[in-house]
Amino acid sequence: MKILKFILFTILGIVVVVLITALFVKKEYAVEREVVVNKPRQEVFDYIKYIKNQDNYSKWNQMDPDMKKTYQGTDGTEGFIYAWESDDQGAGKGEQEIKKIVEGERVDCEIRFKEPMESSAPVYMTTTSATNNQTLIKWGFNGKMPYPMNVMLLFMDMDEIIGDDLQTSLDKLKNVLENDI
Repeated sequence: MKILKFILFTILGIVVVVLITALFVKKEYAVEREVVVNKPRQEVFDYIKYIKNQDNYSKWNQMDPDMKKTYQGTDGTEGFIYAWESDDQGAGKGEQEIKKIVEGERVDCEIRFKEPMESSAPVYMTTTSATNNQTLIKWGFNGKMPYPMNVMLLFMDMDEIIGDDLQTSLDKLKNVLENDI
């Protein structure tokens, strides 16, 4: 009985420490990557504003060749929704909606994950002229971890986890834009 009480109090103590620690851990994170493409800004923007083009460069879109995809609205315009469903846990199920477009400069989207874990996050892509024939593309992702799950941010490097995939996708986008268009 003493050992059982000891185990119970130890587990309870660990839970309390985790809950208290989570009060002081950040809940939000931001990840951004960039690449310079040897193409004029408007040409680059006219390509990235179409969500369907992400099939050509996004690491996530290419995870599962059998992924079921559906579309609502007109691609490249505010309100367009791309939804996906995959048996691959890395891809899961969710949707991406274009929320705002600043022509030639920025596309703001919201990604809503449904499986394997429900969450949503704002995502953006921006274009700025580096020179007349070079464009700097930035792709960013902002996320939140609710209390007490935010304690996981102590052990997870979201910048590395998401950032590596963003950079892989941007490097592929650079290749697509410089060689296919």
